[in-house]
Amino acid sequence: MKIAMIHGSPKLGNSNSDYLLQKLEPLVCSGNEIFHYQLNKKPLADSQYRELCQMDTLVLAFPLYIDAIPSHLFRMLVALEEYLKLEPKKELYVYAIINNGFYEGVQNHLAQEILQNWCLRAGIQFGQAICHGAGEMLGEVKQVPLGHGPLKNLGDAINSLAQNIQTRTQADSVFVSPNFPRPAWKFMATHTFWNATAKKNGLKTGDILRRL
Repeated sequence: MKIAMIHGSPKLGNSNSDYLLQKLEPLVCSGNEIFHYQLNKKPLADSQYRELCQMDTLVLAFPLYIDAIPSHLFRMLVALEEYLKLEPKKELYVYAIINNGFYEGVQNHLAQEILQNWCLRAGIQFGQAICHGAGEMLGEVKQVPLGHGPLKNLGDAINSLAQNIQTRTQADSVFVSPNFPRPAWKFMATHTFWNATAKKNGLKTGDILRRL
């Protein structure tokens, strides 16, 4: 089976999307061909779109942008739809890993519905989406093995997704929040991320809350 791993984050450096694909790939690589596509450097070439049409499975990993899909990834999907109309029909399955900076994974529900509707429009199969919250927390817990501690729910979801990809099975999307108390997550986000970032940029804590 040919599996395309599509990195849909606009970040040029390390990203949560890249981290999540790296965790998924070892679980699905056995017996399959893995192809990598990165959208944050330059648009896909004509030959790459044709390659995607010949895949058996597409795996998209991307962050939530204004409750939706990042614009550069959306443009790629619109273009791919046109290529799919021209290429010989092949049963193509699409899976996704969507992360966001809110605590709740359910915040991604609109983005996964957009992707699901796009699959219906393009005439391909929507397999499943894993929708993960507290994305910015991943950078702080990367040393924790997936499936343990605050990453237990995420690890379980990734393992289930891998099984569905291997068997090309459709399943309900899974909405995952970290195994970490929400009040503690909010405290850590405020003091180690927002306030620290403000200070780094020459601002005071009160400047974050100041209205223009």
